[in-house]
Amino acid sequence: MNGTGIILQARLGSTRLPGKVLAPIGSRTILDHCVTRLQRSGLPVVVATTEQPEDDAVERAARKLGVDVFRGAEHDVLTRYIDAARAHGLDEIIRATADNPLVDVGAPGRTLTFRQRVGADHVVECGLPIGTAVEAVTLDALERADALVTDPYDREHVTSFLRRDSRFTALRAVAPGDLRRPGLRLTVDTPEDLEFIRDVYASLECGRDIPPLADVIKAADAWLVRSVVHKRIKQGA
Repeated sequence: MNGTGIILQARLGSTRLPGKVLAPIGSRTILDHCVTRLQRSGLPVVVATTEQPEDDAVERAARKLGVDVFRGAEHDVLTRYIDAARAHGLDEIIRATADNPLVDVGAPGRTLTFRQRVGADHVVECGLPIGTAVEAVTLDALERADALVTDPYDREHVTSFLRRDSRFTALRAVAPGDLRRPGLRLTVDTPEDLEFIRDVYASLECGRDIPPLADVIKAADAWLVRSVVHKRIKQGA
């Protein structure tokens, strides 16, 4: 086993916003945005969904996008990742989640390169807008964590245990300066998040299907300024 790839976790059963991974933003679903942006890294993408019948729709959508699919445990996402990696011959993994339709296209390459250079078990970039980063982690680290984890929280959140346990080397890399906007929320967790992302995406003037994160940040900042101005005008009316 000696491969590197992106495992994108996705399921329809979100508690706060059920079905969000297939919700549309512009002409693409959130899943489509995630897959398309992650593929720009040049790495293979595997969609890791659950064995629940409702996620048949996720599998169909992923295969229509031309990517491989692995189906595993619903809540034990750590095991789902390990099994997906083994099934696809991956010993080095980029972890991504399908609630981040504006994930930075350059993040997988930067994070992977940094992890390889320092030999860490896990690397994530800090400073990017919320919902645009990915994680680099080795299968070996996930397997070691699997043998130690006892809390269901750590099985659901995959890397939480190895990020806090001293037996693992987990590092935070610094994101590029022009992409550092840690206070900006670009993930989809609630109906309000989805509405915001749709508005920002619709306001992009570049006309490209896959706008770079720098353009997204500028569009989001401009939208937020307009929103504040509109609110103040309305309050003063």
